Amino acid sequence: MIMDMIDFLEDYEGEPLKLMEVCGTHTASIFKSGIRSILPEGIRLVSGPGCPVCVTPPAFIDACVEISDTPRHTLLSFGDMMKVPGESETLSSAIAMGSEIKMIYSPFEAIDFAEEFPDETFVVAAVGFETTAPAFALLIDEIRSRGLVNIKLLTALKNTVSAIEWICENEPEISGFIAPGHVSVITGADAFVSLSKKYGRPFVVAGFEEEQIVRAIYTLVKLALGTPTGAVVNQYEEVVSGEGNLKAQAKLAEYFEPYDAAWRGLGTIPNSGFRLRPEFAEYDISPELPDHLRKAIDASAAAGMAGEAEGCRCSDIITGRIDPMDCPLFATACTPNNPIGPCMVSSEGACGIWHRNIL
Repeated sequence: MIMDMIDFLEDYEGEPLKLMEVCGTHTASIFKSGIRSILPEGIRLVSGPGCPVCVTPPAFIDACVEISDTPRHTLLSFGDMMKVPGESETLSSAIAMGSEIKMIYSPFEAIDFAEEFPDETFVVAAVGFETTAPAFALLIDEIRSRGLVNIKLLTALKNTVSAIEWICENEPEISGFIAPGHVSVITGADAFVSLSKKYGRPFVVAGFEEEQIVRAIYTLVKLALGTPTGAVVNQYEEVVSGEGNLKAQAKLAEYFEPYDAAWRGLGTIPNSGFRLRPEFAEYDISPELPDHLRKAIDASAAAGMAGEAEGCRCSDIITGRIDPMDCPLFATACTPNNPIGPCMVSSEGACGIWHRNIL
C-alpha cells in the first residue's frame, strides 16, 4: 500500500500544490527519511510557525535580560532560548556579562532553587505551545501547595491553532496542512475542523515515522484535488483523539486565559497567547517590568520581524513563502554557531534543520 502511495506521488503531474508541515519535528523527520527526494516539482513542502522559540518576540528576550540584571532575581530558561536574538543581545551574551541566568531542563527545577535560596526570586521564562503550556500550570499547582512566594513566570505561551488560522487567512497559496502531531495530542484533531471548513483547506494529523508522513502527504494531495477541499483526517489515532487531552486543557484554562499575543514574524494575533489569569497575578513578573518593556512585549511584533537583522527572512520562512536556502544570510552570515535569525537557533527551527541536513 505504501509503495502505491509513493508511486502516485512520484508520478504526480497535476496542478502545483504547496503543503505546509507546521511542526519542526515533522520537518526534521521529512529530511531524515528522504521524503523530499520522491516528490515531483508539483508538490512542494514548506515549513510553518511550529517552533515556539522562533516566534518569541525580541522584546521578550530583552525582558529576560532585564530581569536577570535585577538584584536578587535569577532567570531560569530552557537551553534553546539561550541564543535567540533580542533587540541587542542574547541570554548567552548576557551571561557572559554577568547576568543571573540559569539553564533548566524542566520548569519544576525552579522548585529546588526556590527552596534552597528563599531570599532570591526565580523567574521562569515560560515559552511554548499547547504541548508544554500545561506543565507551567502544574508548576503553579506545586508552588501553591508548597507555599512558595519566590517563583514567578514571564510568559510567552502560544496557541498554535491561532497561528495556523493566520496562515490560512494570509497565505492563500497553502493547499493543505500536516497538522502538528504533538500539539494535536492536547488540542485534539477536532481543533482544525472549523479552520478546514472556513478556508476550504484539508488537514491531516500525522505521526512522525516515514510511512506516516508519506501517507499524510498522499492524503493531502487527494483531498486538495477533491471538491470540496475542506476536511480533517486523523491518521495518528493511536495518540490523538478528536477531543484531545481534556485534563490538560482544563488545567491550562484554570490558570491561564487567552489574549492578543505578539508572534515574531507574524505580528499580533488575536487570542493566540496564554497569560496568567488576574487571580494568579502574584505569580506573574510582568507588572514588575519597566513600562517600556511591558509595552514592547505586547507590541514589538506588530510590524512582523521588527528588530530583526537586515536581510533576515525568518518571517518569510515560517509562513512558507520561501525555503531557508532562499534567505541571503543562510549558511553565510547565519549558521548554528552564529545564528542571526531565530529559525537557525532552535532544533525545531526550519533553518537549523535545513543546515544540519543539506550542508
